[in-house]
Amino acid sequence: MTRYRMILPLLLLSLPLAGCSGESEGVSLEELREKTHIHGVAFDRTDSQRIQLATHHGFHIVGADGRARQVSGETHDFMGFSPHPKEADTLFASGHPAHGGNLGVMVSTDGGGSWEQRSAGADGPVDFHQLTVSEADPDVLYGAYRGQLQISLDGGHQWQLQAPAPEGLIGLAASSRYPDQLYAATQAGLLMSPDGGQRWRQIHPERYPVSLVEVNGGELYVFMLGIGLLRAEEASRDWEVVKGEWGERYLMHLAVDPNDPQRLVAADDLNQLLISDNGGRDWSRLE
Repeated sequence: MTRYRMILPLLLLSLPLAGCSGESEGVSLEELREKTHIHGVAFDRTDSQRIQLATHHGFHIVGADGRARQVSGETHDFMGFSPHPKEADTLFASGHPAHGGNLGVMVSTDGGGSWEQRSAGADGPVDFHQLTVSEADPDVLYGAYRGQLQISLDGGHQWQLQAPAPEGLIGLAASSRYPDQLYAATQAGLLMSPDGGQRWRQIHPERYPVSLVEVNGGELYVFMLGIGLLRAEEASRDWEVVKGEWGERYLMHLAVDPNDPQRLVAADDLNQLLISDNGGRDWSRLE
């Protein structure tokens, strides 16, 4: 696992790549892959045939024709991308503006067409590389910045420092059951906090790096390097290895279709977009 521990932090950093075209006919996913880096994925809740991509150079939609279109004039580096779990057109993100600096907490209420700063965050403007919205209470958001976990209790308008973030933090996911319950993907394993990040404990016996954690409707998805893609019910946390043969590849972002829980989309460490129609057991590359 030494090699993974060395490369994982590097691949999670933003890549200084060239800008991406926003022309209406769009670009192929291979062209997009060559020009920018994917920082977040989601299914469009208004039309799950459309896939939302937060990238290093703006916000894109992949249509049913397989082409990516930039749907906003902003070419920000969108980090910590998190859709609202109830409101289809509301999206949250953080990151960096195209000209440098930090974005604070950004929100779109029109499906990514336009973005505005909702808050600078505590001691901001912040740059949340990890940001999550509670499915149990969408007014509760968590973000991590400069080694500190922050919390908002009013939909992202006001933020306060909560606790130190877990060491080696890679991803955050709020529980779908309780707004105070939080999961953390770290370089030393998968952690859970029952009290909004004040205390943490390990919830998988292996301590391999975890490159993503995602919660959807009571199901918990994790990618653990050296083991593969895992799934468990939040209530029981009985782990199932969904797909274990990945070689040296790993997944970095994952989303579940809200209309079909067997349909998953993911972005891997090679910046490729993958799709599964059987709950993650088999994957094909979107091209």
